[in-house]
Amino acid sequence: MYRKYYGFSSKPFDLAPNPDQVFMSETHQEALAVLRYGVIAKKGFLVLTGDVGTGKTTLLQVLVRSLDMEVHCCLLNNPTLSRDEFLSFLAHQYKLPWEGNKALFLLAFADFLKACHDRDERVLLIIDEAHMLPVELLEEVRLLSNQDVSGQDVFSIFLVGQSELNDRLRDERLLPLRQRIGIRFHLQRFTREETAQYISYRMRAAGGQHLDIFSNDAVSLIYKVSRGTPRLINIVCDHALLTGFADDRPRIGVDLIRECVEDLHLPGEETPLPVATGGRRGRWSLLWRGLALLLVIAVLLLLLEALPGTREYSPLGSLLPPEWLQQLHRLYDRFL
Repeated sequence: MYRKYYGFSSKPFDLAPNPDQVFMSETHQEALAVLRYGVIAKKGFLVLTGDVGTGKTTLLQVLVRSLDMEVHCCLLNNPTLSRDEFLSFLAHQYKLPWEGNKALFLLAFADFLKACHDRDERVLLIIDEAHMLPVELLEEVRLLSNQDVSGQDVFSIFLVGQSELNDRLRDERLLPLRQRIGIRFHLQRFTREETAQYISYRMRAAGGQHLDIFSNDAVSLIYKVSRGTPRLINIVCDHALLTGFADDRPRIGVDLIRECVEDLHLPGEETPLPVATGGRRGRWSLLWRGLALLLVIAVLLLLLEALPGTREYSPLGSLLPPEWLQQLHRLYDRFL
C-alpha cells in the first residue's frame, strides 16, 4: 500500500528471511566467517547462538548458498522430530536408503562418508532452532558423528539456536558432546549506528531513492525499543510506513514511532516490544534491580524511622500520608 507513496519497488521491511537482501553488520560478518571456517577447517561440532530475531536463519541461508558443489549440506529447520523421523530426514537429504532400520542407515551413512572422503568432499549437517532438541536427540547427533572414522574428518555438525541452547548443553549427559565442540560464537544485536545503517540498507535494497524518510530521533527511538534486534526493527519500520502513508506523512518522526510502538505493545509485556531478555544475563539484571529497590526502600524507611516494629515516626515521616507509609511497609515485607 505504501510502496508507491514512499517510492519503493518492494516492501523494504518484509519479515520473511531473504538471502538476497542481507545487511552484514560487524558481528554478522564475523559469524559468517566463523561458519565458513568451521566447514573449511573440519572443526566437527560448532555452536552458534543468538537472541530471537537477530538473523541466525538468514545467515544460515547465506552460508548454504555460498557453499560449492563439494559440500553435501543438510539444513534442518524444524528439529522437533523423533529419532526415526530425524534419521529418515537425513537419509532423504543425503539421498541414502531408509527402510526404518537404524543399523542399516548407519552402515549406509558410514559408506557415504567414506566415499565423500575418497572424492575429497565434505558433509555438513546444520540444525537450526537446536535449542528445541531434546537431550536424547542431541545424543543421537553425537553418536552419528562417530560414523566419521578417524582420519576422514569429512563430517561437520552446526548447532544453531537461541541462548537457551547453552543451557541445554550443560546437561551432564551431554558431556561427551560438549568436549567435541570446536567453535562457539554468539550473534550480537545491532548497535545504534548499525541500526541506522540497516534501515538505510533495507530501503535502498527495496528501490528507495529517498533514504531520509526516518528522522535521526526516530531511528534512535527505533533502536531503543528494538534493542537492535533486526526482526523488531522490521516490524516497527513497516508499521511506521503504513501509518505514515495513512496519515499522509512523507517523513516519519519520533512522535509517529511512539504511536506505532504503543499500537504494537502487547498487554502484559514489561518492555515496549517483546524482546528477549538475553538469557542468564537478563535474569541477573532483574535480580540486581530487585535488590537495589529493596535497599532504596529500606534506607527510606530508616530515614523516616518507620521500619516495622517502630512506634513513632520522625518529623519527616509525619509529613507523609499514612497510606504512603503503609505502601512502603508492604513493599518492604514483599521483598523480604
